[in-house]
Amino acid sequence: MALTAIPVGFFAGLFGIGGGLITVPFLFFIFGFFDLNPSYIMHLAVGTSFAIIIPTSFVSVYTHYKFNAVDFDIVKNYGVFVVIGVIFGTLFAANLESQSLLLFFSIVIFFLGFYLLLAKDKKVKFKIQVKLINKIFFGFFSGFISAPMGIGGAVMNVPILKFFGYSINKAIGSAAALGFIIAFFGCLGFIISGSYLNVNIPLSVGFINIPAFLIFFPITAFMARVGAKTVHKLEKKKISVYFGIFLLVVGTNFLIEYLRY
Repeated sequence: MALTAIPVGFFAGLFGIGGGLITVPFLFFIFGFFDLNPSYIMHLAVGTSFAIIIPTSFVSVYTHYKFNAVDFDIVKNYGVFVVIGVIFGTLFAANLESQSLLLFFSIVIFFLGFYLLLAKDKKVKFKIQVKLINKIFFGFFSGFISAPMGIGGAVMNVPILKFFGYSINKAIGSAAALGFIIAFFGCLGFIISGSYLNVNIPLSVGFINIPAFLIFFPITAFMARVGAKTVHKLEKKKISVYFGIFLLVVGTNFLIEYLRY
């Protein structure tokens, strides 16, 4: 479990992601070995993933901030719609069909991956103005999809922020800050829902497993700092290409999971 936390933290800092894409399937696999209600294993994996993302993304954001790579204005103005999406996504997570969600998510990720690989860098303005309708649509969309998947949202928000006109570095740093917000409200939602359902999972608060959280977060937080420092040493074009390739790998993984159903 501890070894898995190393790449989770590194990629969290490098790409601004929360690490849920790696953490959720791993925790789902581990929790399957214990005498738990099968109906709640995925909820426990997603909820615990959100809890791990909170300190991980905090360290990542702080490191990116020192490189002047976080736009807190867009985090506030765009983030409010992300939060609304997270709330609705958490509420409706139990009613979403996993198979349909996997297919839809993989298609979206493929599209965003190819966008980063093919898109040319825009001339970055001193002050970027984003239309309100774009903030509402993309913010709600990214939050709604992130909640059921247990991810910080940077997988979608990095390409979205780049589409808004941000440099890849600032898109990653700002997406990491958005990931913190998503994780906080997602974690809170899974604590409340687990407590409301009275699931009584051993060593857990709601759908948050305490031992898994305590094992993961010190390592992921440390590695997030390493990853965040690394990304600012790379060429911007290479970062976009690396992130695009990363998204194609993620999309392929979700497509494979869909075909297994």
